[in-house]
Amino acid sequence: MPGAAFFDLDKTIIAKSSAMAFTKPFQAGGLISRRAVVRSAYGQFVYLTGGADHDQMEKMRHFMSQLVAGWDVATVREIVAETLHTIVDPLVYEEAVGLIEEHHAAGRDVVIVSTSGSEVVEPIGAMLGADLVVATRLEEVDGRYTGEIAYYAYAEEKAAAIRALAAERGYDLAASYAYSDSVTDTAMLEAVGHPHAVNPDKDLRRIAVARDWPVLVFTRPVALRSRLPGGRSTLAALAVTGVVAVGGAVWAGARRRRPTAG
Repeated sequence: MPGAAFFDLDKTIIAKSSAMAFTKPFQAGGLISRRAVVRSAYGQFVYLTGGADHDQMEKMRHFMSQLVAGWDVATVREIVAETLHTIVDPLVYEEAVGLIEEHHAAGRDVVIVSTSGSEVVEPIGAMLGADLVVATRLEEVDGRYTGEIAYYAYAEEKAAAIRALAAERGYDLAASYAYSDSVTDTAMLEAVGHPHAVNPDKDLRRIAVARDWPVLVFTRPVALRSRLPGGRSTLAALAVTGVVAVGGAVWAGARRRRPTAG
């Protein structure tokens, strides 16, 4: 059975929070206020300088849930599509792109497993040429977000999603790789045979050192389009279909496992 490579997104593949990176485009599109932009910028600062523990992640989850309540789903997806390359392209770590290419060359699927919302993560995954994406899903009613979280891809749930994908697609987890920056992803890293701490927060660094996990330091954000061959963009665009389908399958499985996932 082949292995796979599982990547966290924020501070592992890109240099900041993917969800918060779009606050200014969302403001320009009339979705959020200037006050919300300032609050998001503060959250970004805390996240980048000290990492985010469980309490901080819960506060961020609550803030984002309240923020998006009532937003038009189509408008959000349109804004993300229009601004994706401008916002995300300069934030992608060259070292992460190199690793993705290496895993693909070795015949492994690349799976992004992120707590950020699927509206943001799926297009980023497609842009990177990822094979699959697991991400948080917001509840939608009549084309608008309710403010509730239907599936929360966080902490132990990431590990559960990885195990579900392995069972579904035949991945050998002992031969698989995982990469993350956060102690909240410890269970995700423990789920594979080759865990790696990337730009780790202090708690994850302590765990990595104690368990002899490799610690990687990514420092070089690069313009992604300068790294991808001309045909790769088409392949990335085609990846969207697989990304959405598999994300939906994992989400449905989580809904069967328990009444709520948020």
